[in-house]
Amino acid sequence: MNKENDPQKSEQPNNPMHGVKLATILEVLVEEYGWERLALKININCFKSDPSIKSSLKFLRKTQWARDKVERLYLDLIMKM
Repeated sequence: MNKENDPQKSEQPNNPMHGVKLATILEVLVEEYGWERLALKININCFKSDPSIKSSLKFLRKTQWARDKVERLYLDLIMKM
């Protein structure tokens, strides 16, 4: 979607995380890196032991430090694109 036409982006144009769901962030990271490389980049068990989007979301929603690392990696990735 074009940034100019995205109402969520126009509300907070300086916040690249505004309106982006955690599930979407995780899906993008898994697609880009895969579970194995993602676990190497962010050392958390939900990425290493029987990883799934559902179990990772459950953990990340309860664990702010891990969520911060995931969001930081996502921001780094979208800035490179």
